[in-house]
Amino acid sequence: MRLFAIVTAIVSIVSAPVVTGAQRGDAGGRGRGAPPTAREGAAIDLTGYWVSVISEDWKFRMVTPKKGVYDSLTLNNEGRRAADTWDPAKDEAAGEQCRAYGAANIMRVPGRVHITWQDDNTLRIDTDAGTQTRLVHFSAAAPPGGGSDGPTWQGQSIGVWEYAGGARGGPRTGNLKVVTTNLRPGYVRKNGAPYSGRTVMAEYFDLNAMPNGDTWFTVTTKVDDPVYFSRPYLTTTDFKKLPDAAGWKPAPCSAR
Repeated sequence: MRLFAIVTAIVSIVSAPVVTGAQRGDAGGRGRGAPPTAREGAAIDLTGYWVSVISEDWKFRMVTPKKGVYDSLTLNNEGRRAADTWDPAKDEAAGEQCRAYGAANIMRVPGRVHITWQDDNTLRIDTDAGTQTRLVHFSAAAPPGGGSDGPTWQGQSIGVWEYAGGARGGPRTGNLKVVTTNLRPGYVRKNGAPYSGRTVMAEYFDLNAMPNGDTWFTVTTKVDDPVYFSRPYLTTTDFKKLPDAAGWKPAPCSAR
């Protein structure tokens, strides 16, 4: 009987379910309570109304520069040649007045943005300038066919939360990374400085608490275009959170 009891105990131990590292809460496991949706897993809260704070390239963003003013841009010779052909009247006649409101430049256009969750895995960014809508799909909700509808002003954006290290059990922090492709050719500056349909754009959204209690977010943007740029075009753009929708006035694109 004693031998039988010992054998039974050994069998019970061997047969017991194994608790893996993922079940204990290691990266990639659900034991840590990994949320099933991008909304629930958000590293930061970007929702709400925001207004652009023009702290970089003021003279190039608040007014349309003259043709040939390409300071701080990374245009190559082909990019400058294309930019020198800029004709806003021609863009208007062709229905191309939104060229400066595509994803590679829209966050640089002064105005307000409204960020909401369209669904649990899709972040929506509306701009009053140009009345544009960007949809950021997280990997689990990427649109079928890889953007088979063809290039658009806002392209196809895929987002991923990048989590910062912190104390176990503490609040979740980090940033949002967005990569955008499938863009319709447009302008990185309203005076015709171009980006092509082969452009790949990476953005990093960070949330900041200011000393006076205001909340800002900063988007660091890298626009990489093998056709018109000699090297990636880097910018940082700031937005301040607003208490409500006051001042929200969607306006159509303007080529001038």
